[in-house]
Amino acid sequence: MKACWLNKANNRNLIVFFSGWSFDENPFKFLDCGDSDVLFVYDYNDLKFSEISFESYENKMLIAWSMGVFTAFGLMDLFSDFDLKIAINGTITPVDNEFGIPVKAFELTLKHAQKGLEGKFYKNVFNTDEELDKYLENPVQRSIENRVSELENLYNAVKSAPLVCEGFYDFAVVSEFDKIIPPNNQKNSHAKNNVPVVSLQSGHSPFYNFKSWNEIIKLCQQI
Repeated sequence: MKACWLNKANNRNLIVFFSGWSFDENPFKFLDCGDSDVLFVYDYNDLKFSEISFESYENKMLIAWSMGVFTAFGLMDLFSDFDLKIAINGTITPVDNEFGIPVKAFELTLKHAQKGLEGKFYKNVFNTDEELDKYLENPVQRSIENRVSELENLYNAVKSAPLVCEGFYDFAVVSEFDKIIPPNNQKNSHAKNNVPVVSLQSGHSPFYNFKSWNEIIKLCQQI
């Protein structure tokens, strides 16, 4: 996997964000980092995390989205001392008929990944045409081939992952109009793992509802 800093100013606060499949940092640059250093993690063509030390930070937050929820969970030991861990529109079992994307639907996505990445996939990621237009102003810059191989690698990782039921995340955000991962399956997973859920009237990518990373954190802290 790859990582880049959206903000690195030796702040006391740290946010580590695990992105979803097929994304990079470009569509997220509009979010204000405030008084936090923000590390953006993406591209799961391999699942080895760069050796980055978090010891100097006083307050540490993990936010994971979509397939990033599964990926960050697989590295849970790195985040055991984080103050807050938030899952957004994803589960720790991302390909599952009851707790994630139904298997047949996922395999169809994988089979037609190249064609989907040329247009339809991103239309389903966002809830409105206005959100899609915002995305197209700063779209992903990765090659389609790179994104297709990433999905193949993720599926192999999901199939080989041990069956788990563990409350790693402190809170979960579930969008009621998510077209990628059925909202009810997300809620089933979080209920099974005793993770409190915040509901949003949004699509799979809810980020255009926010102006800053701190707004996302505060949404969950209000529970």
